[in-house]
Amino acid sequence: MTLQQLTYFLAAAEHGSFSAAAESLFMAQPSVSEQIRRLEAELGVPLFVRVGRGLRLTEAGRLFLPHAERTVEAAREAAESVQEVREITGGTVAFGTFGSAHHYLLVSLLQDFRTQYPNVRVRAIGQNSAEVADAVRDGELEAGLIALPVDDRGLDVRPAMVEEVLYVSAEPERLREPMTIERLASAPLILYDARFGHDDPMRRQLRERAQAAGVIVEPLIEVEYVTAALELTARGLGDTVSSRQMIRARGLARRLAGIGFDPPLHDTFAFITRRNAHLSPATREFIRLAERRVEALRREL
Repeated sequence: MTLQQLTYFLAAAEHGSFSAAAESLFMAQPSVSEQIRRLEAELGVPLFVRVGRGLRLTEAGRLFLPHAERTVEAAREAAESVQEVREITGGTVAFGTFGSAHHYLLVSLLQDFRTQYPNVRVRAIGQNSAEVADAVRDGELEAGLIALPVDDRGLDVRPAMVEEVLYVSAEPERLREPMTIERLASAPLILYDARFGHDDPMRRQLRERAQAAGVIVEPLIEVEYVTAALELTARGLGDTVSSRQMIRARGLARRLAGIGFDPPLHDTFAFITRRNAHLSPATREFIRLAERRVEALRREL
């Protein structure tokens, strides 16, 4: 059974004759009737009966018709999806990421995309996840890869990867046992994303734990970038929270170590788009490549 045979069958059913079907398909009538005959032979039942100078579907033909329609339509949609990607020749992808993505994910992703689509401009905004969520919701960005939790009103959220968050210090004696929220409240803490404060997803998680335990977590030092927090920690000015992947990406594994939280604390990363939005072909392809990179990272972690 071939798509060609199904197409000829549908044309004959619509037009009521082989000759009219052949004319609509710009084919010779013998070719159309021969392909339908082969289809009937494969199915083992007749699909048409002759009525006067025309054709009428048999009971088997009527049962077969909706299945043939769905199959041909699915094949058409599949071909169109590939056509869209093949024809990505310009435009701009506007994509947002969590703030530290450029240290171990974004550069490789951009290389992947530019290698395949050199004529498409890319605008990759590495902001705080809360700000990326607002930009996607407002239509300033088409999509993003962010850390949860965020305000998800008007957004489709698709979790993609979970990464453990560690308490990080240059002092081994502070890492003898898992960190609790109670002990964190009295730790010499350095936190990043100072501009976003309590809207930052990591700070939201810490604040919720602190509220449940009846303590207050306040940093001694606040900076904008996680890289600055890690460097200050490496110099012994305090401790911070980060992932093992980030410590490794910054080349600080010899100067810093980390211990998990009790209970464990995680960053959950998710793809977001505006709810019911129609994404451009270039953005859909950028997300596909991002999903592949995230999956590779997830396996590594």
